[in-house]
Amino acid sequence: MQAEALPLVEALDLVEDDLSAIFPGGVPWKNYSGELDGLNVHIVVPGKDKALGVDSVGTVPSFLLTYATGVALQPNLIINAGTAGGFQAKGANIGDVYVATEFANRDRRIPIPVFDKYGIGTIEAIPTGNLIKDLDLKEGKVSTGNSLDMTLQDEEHIKANDATVKDMEGAGVAYAANLLAIPMISLKAITDIVDGTKPTVEEFLENMSTAASALSRTVPPVLKYVSGKNVADLVCS
Repeated sequence: MQAEALPLVEALDLVEDDLSAIFPGGVPWKNYSGELDGLNVHIVVPGKDKALGVDSVGTVPSFLLTYATGVALQPNLIINAGTAGGFQAKGANIGDVYVATEFANRDRRIPIPVFDKYGIGTIEAIPTGNLIKDLDLKEGKVSTGNSLDMTLQDEEHIKANDATVKDMEGAGVAYAANLLAIPMISLKAITDIVDGTKPTVEEFLENMSTAASALSRTVPPVLKYVSGKNVADLVCS
């Protein structure tokens, strides 16, 4: 979302680019780019829905943008930075930033043998133990779905997958990164406590700026940490 991206764009002193040369005409996607510690940094966001003018959220816009960006820019690393819900039973607090250890879908229910596992679509994240330890970040599994609320079936999937974080993009971005064989790190800042007492929508809107600020403080050190390293350097020794 724009509200998630813009504080980070400002923190990294990035500028908006013209995408017409690399992306299909008419897409609402936005790209901000710049340089940090020798890294070429791009922040891409799906932009606004053409018909309704709201942020294009969910797995489909995220997958399309990630895949198109991966093909066009051929990055060495993808970082999925965004906000998410967290579970107090797992120790989550508003503004905490988690590094994903695994992704799974919670709402692709296909009750046919083998297709049921395909629907969940579990993807292991690249191991980043050194990054987590050295930057003192939290870690947890991510459960992805296309709804902000949570049905009883969603809750069952989340518990079965032992997820700490509940988002609307992670598994889609991870799927695209996997297809392109590009390493990916996912950073999720907590906006709402899913198993808390406040309504999800109210808490999400109330804490969006807090979570976005947490991302803008966390992503630059992560970028500096990965600069000059390869994936093997991120693994806990």
